[in-house]
Amino acid sequence: MGHYKKLLACVKGTDAGHFQRTSKLMRSYFCQLFIASCLLSSCSVSKQIYKQAGNILLKDSAIRKGHIGISIYEPATGKYWYEHNADKFFVPASNTKLFTLYAGMKYLGDSLVGLRYAEKGASITIFPAADPTFLLPEYKKQFVFEFLKTKNNISYCSQLFSDNLGNGWAWNDYKEPYMAQSSEMPIYGNLIRVYGNTDGFSIVPGNILLHNPAKNNTNNFGFQIALHREWNKNEVFLSVDSSRVSGQSTYEITLVPGIYEVPEFLADTLKKKINFVPNKKVDSINNNDIRLNKIHSQPSDSLFKPMMHRSDNFFAEQTLLMASNEKLGYMSDKEIIDTVLKTHLKGIPQKPKWVDGSGLSRYNLFTPQSFIYLLNKMKKEFDWERIKNILPTGGEGTLNNYYKTEASFIFAKTGTLSNNCALSGYLITKKNKLLIFSVLANNYQTGATPVRRAVEKFIKNIREKY
Repeated sequence: MGHYKKLLACVKGTDAGHFQRTSKLMRSYFCQLFIASCLLSSCSVSKQIYKQAGNILLKDSAIRKGHIGISIYEPATGKYWYEHNADKFFVPASNTKLFTLYAGMKYLGDSLVGLRYAEKGASITIFPAADPTFLLPEYKKQFVFEFLKTKNNISYCSQLFSDNLGNGWAWNDYKEPYMAQSSEMPIYGNLIRVYGNTDGFSIVPGNILLHNPAKNNTNNFGFQIALHREWNKNEVFLSVDSSRVSGQSTYEITLVPGIYEVPEFLADTLKKKINFVPNKKVDSINNNDIRLNKIHSQPSDSLFKPMMHRSDNFFAEQTLLMASNEKLGYMSDKEIIDTVLKTHLKGIPQKPKWVDGSGLSRYNLFTPQSFIYLLNKMKKEFDWERIKNILPTGGEGTLNNYYKTEASFIFAKTGTLSNNCALSGYLITKKNKLLIFSVLANNYQTGATPVRRAVEKFIKNIREKY
């Protein structure tokens, strides 16, 4: 009322000074009114989302027995719409791949380096580049392989990379295809494949011993097959369960990509001898002025997209190694993570404990705010259309059974380990507001589905109302 009385008094005046003072007071009044209305609107949104989060998530029978962190941010205004435990640390599972994706997009350019090499006369020395697409069946064009087929007297120059298993991985999953070991030069996706048909079974790579009790009985084809190998041996045992029928014809199990095994696999595939040369890193070669040539294998996004859509752990681990090799000249998860956090991500609100590329490790710890920071930074630094193409939307990839009515309005990465699930990404609301969100849930005792459905209801509700 104070401002209103002053305005009335000023209006009664007739000289120019009074009108000038009236104008200033009116501007001040309406400015304060506008700010107040914005604050009220902001508070109103936060209160509404607070109620929604309470009713949909915090009171959910599965979630309330565990822990959950939530952060919703509007980059256009720089305001957090809602937060709950947003600065607390959670196991993010495959949301870790968002940080790996950032490193890959930052350092790998628009195409992957498949191989480096140096030629001297009729001899060639090849240097591995950690490219996971080499001889992987889904990549039809194999420029590295076609190049190597034309060469003789090949020497394989190893970095002696031996950190094939990530820090904190579950050791008893060592045979599972989703836990393929990383290596300096992957071959066939670092998986052993057994193919069955009416003539029997075959194995790739071909130099791996297959113990096959069913080899003389082609009637076994069509039944359920199980593969087994010992922890440290590339020797596969096949068993047939004749009580179970299966339409499957291809079976996979991880291989051990040891330092000496990779040249052997390569030699078997190329049908030519490969010499082994130890302990040569790209940076030391370049420092000695030895000219290294490059062969590019695939467009980078042809790796990043399946990495995010199907949450490919192997692709993520190799992406981090490739980024390390390109930036540092050698392959080290620890060193490239440290480099990224100290440089490009030095402003992150809470420094994460980031130990691998895939999120398989339960040692990883991130906050919802750290994902908001990363996703906002990605939006600023990379093309928006490219980001939308790489991340799955509703009805695609790991979101195949979720957000189907939100297709092209949500672009996000899931994360799942037993008793832990996560979802972080971008949301476009009905009023065309772009939001960045992160929801991390840990330590619930149910399966992931009821938690995901509750999060889906919460996110869809925000899209509908704002």
